[in-house]
Amino acid sequence: MQKVKIAEVCTMQSGGTPSRSKSEYYNGTIPWSKISDLEKSNDGYIYKTEEHITTEGLKSINNRFFKKGTLLLAMYGSVGKTAIAKIDLSTNQAILGINIKDEAKLDVRYLRFWFTTIKEQLLNRAVGAALANISLGIVKDLEIPLPPLPTQQKIATILDKADELRQYNKQLIEKYDALTQSLFLEMFGDPVMNEKGWEKRKLNEFLEVLVDVGSNGGNDWVSANIKMKDEEDYAIMIRTTNLNKNDFKNNLKYVSKETYDLFKKTKVFGGEIIMNKIGSAGDFWLMPILNKPVSLGLNQLMMTFNNLDKIFFFFFFSTDYGKKIINSKLNGATTKSITKTALRDLDILYPPINLQNQFAERVQLIEGQRQQAQEALAKSEELFQSLLQRAFKGELN
Repeated sequence: MQKVKIAEVCTMQSGGTPSRSKSEYYNGTIPWSKISDLEKSNDGYIYKTEEHITTEGLKSINNRFFKKGTLLLAMYGSVGKTAIAKIDLSTNQAILGINIKDEAKLDVRYLRFWFTTIKEQLLNRAVGAALANISLGIVKDLEIPLPPLPTQQKIATILDKADELRQYNKQLIEKYDALTQSLFLEMFGDPVMNEKGWEKRKLNEFLEVLVDVGSNGGNDWVSANIKMKDEEDYAIMIRTTNLNKNDFKNNLKYVSKETYDLFKKTKVFGGEIIMNKIGSAGDFWLMPILNKPVSLGLNQLMMTFNNLDKIFFFFFFSTDYGKKIINSKLNGATTKSITKTALRDLDILYPPINLQNQFAERVQLIEGQRQQAQEALAKSEELFQSLLQRAFKGELN
């Protein structure tokens, strides 16, 4: 398949940022896109922007303006993220506007999907410790496979349909999440206002178990006995990366049965609350039941409760109010941490346990539907990625 450099078939220009010190440059009528607008674009298109600039603001950045249909590419931060402008707009300097020279030779949707396949390549070429970025020169030198236009359009249409399916499943999951949050507010009210007058109590009153790997022995003992491995073994050593991605099949660490039994106080059975105690301290998850041996990871705390529903705990501390309570207990200027003592001292609003249980039962019904949507999303994601890879190997012609 013929390959050509992007610079041969496209023109490219980055945007700019009008001076923030000049109020007359902002709150105008010209849409002005930032990286956050690209990140919010679920379907690959930009329909509106968070900010607008004035004509004077546009002049101050040398009239860097892009017509509807321009492909926008993030060069800083979310390197490789793309979206097609559905409106005329301007952008900041972190975004590259890419226009096709001859639309009889290149389809913009095909171009966007191709950029999706090389995102990892762009990330590997990015520089900068604090904020990863790529240069215009790197983009210009990229080579894109260029089949005939009808083939490009066929590929883009197939990928559009596959993408629509996965976006539908993502939106369905978001609706279930919103429904659960709405249910919490309906049953318990806004915790900031506490208009239902729930009693405020300390978490320590309800803790049945509060442990970390150090609960099994001192630091030297833990270091001498904890032996993780990449090869599959008796038990999974649960880690933040697995919890964050809700992925307990890939990128796992394992421990032997001997290690699992040695760390008997931190065996994980499912249903516990697991919280990071250092790094992303205060982040927490409701551990799923995996039906296999699991051991608590390093730098994590595990909790179970008496007379406090774990699902109520999860959603209470997931509110902005709950997050503030946890954040108030974090220590450290750069690397944050949270101690068992601080956890015991957390304030929690306490509705009657029967009401908490009713909430949990209703949440579990919603979660059953959400899980089905999650499984459908995994399948549609797998289909999209498979089609994406085949498309640019010439297998969808």
